[in-house]
Amino acid sequence: MSTASTGNPVGIAVIGCGNISNQYLGNLAKFPDVRVLITADIDADRAKAQAAAYGVPAWGSPADALAHPGVELIVNLTVPAVHAEVSGTAVAAGKHVWSEKPLALEVEAGRALLRAADAAGVRVGCAPDTVLGAGLQSARRLIDSGAIGTPLTALSVLQGPGPQSWHPDPEFLFAPGAGPLFDLGPYYLSVLATLLGPAQRVAAVGRRAAETRVIGRGPRAGTSFPVAVPTHVAALVSYAGGPAASVLFSWDSPVRRAGIVEITGTEATLAVPDPNRFDGDLRVRKDGDDDWTVIPAQGAAAGRGSGIVDMVRAIRAGTPHRASGELALHVLEMMSAIEASAASGTFEDVATRFDLPQPLDADWDPYVATDPGTMKEVP
Repeated sequence: MSTASTGNPVGIAVIGCGNISNQYLGNLAKFPDVRVLITADIDADRAKAQAAAYGVPAWGSPADALAHPGVELIVNLTVPAVHAEVSGTAVAAGKHVWSEKPLALEVEAGRALLRAADAAGVRVGCAPDTVLGAGLQSARRLIDSGAIGTPLTALSVLQGPGPQSWHPDPEFLFAPGAGPLFDLGPYYLSVLATLLGPAQRVAAVGRRAAETRVIGRGPRAGTSFPVAVPTHVAALVSYAGGPAASVLFSWDSPVRRAGIVEITGTEATLAVPDPNRFDGDLRVRKDGDDDWTVIPAQGAAAGRGSGIVDMVRAIRAGTPHRASGELALHVLEMMSAIEASAASGTFEDVATRFDLPQPLDADWDPYVATDPGTMKEVP
């Protein structure tokens, strides 16, 4: 069983040294409450290269990362197909886990992971931690203040031509566990969950524009690959607290519309910053207004890894962390229910629930060191 750290910083291992690891490693190196001790990958050369690039003292295999004596928390940045397996192995080794999204490919695998973590006395956190950025936390505080009244409905839109145009190795993004719903849906659905609470029912339709796509950039440009998932998904969501949402995730449109999340309440509509970003101003519009009122965001916009800092501070303090495994499991079940509804044409229930996390204070800062005993900033 892993215990809360009594020292500063908390030792971390990064397993999975692909494209997204650059953002994590670059940010984690700047956060004084954590320290990356080892990078790991099934491709040893890739692990070695990332260790050298970001000043990490060791590199090796995933087994090496799990066996490292200074590591308390595993950051799982592997491909979605092995998220649950890698996280489960880390839990079995007595390590806390932060996973890239999704938590797992199947809801039952996600449930099993959380049960195992609870039994082992370790925690599971999961991306996206964009919900902890200044823009979206400011939106949460604004709604809590009553500025838009009681939330009633929401609109969320993400559409464009798809990542094959820019990603050098996009095949995994069109495989089971990905597509626009599972790849980008977590950003939008997590924001809606943290603003509106748990969902209880969904209905959806899905389409696939083409059976294959072609890589547009990089050394493999021109290579064709199969598409295994719907690339256009539209859904209706009913929330347990009363609100309803219309959501659209599509990689079938030449027109780019991204970052659209609007919450309409009894008093006004709030346009939330892009869920795939950590910053961005808020906009509010009341009935009769000629235009939107811009409200600057307040708080940290540090980027990926912010949720890891919140998680390690919460472990030390014995308080809940915000980007929790329970929230991620609920979002996973939402996506699975949307996928099932699109296939069957029926309404699907969402059974999982989570405790709505408290918003971050506007002065929360991952760039300062905190004392493990008092959780106060260290001068």
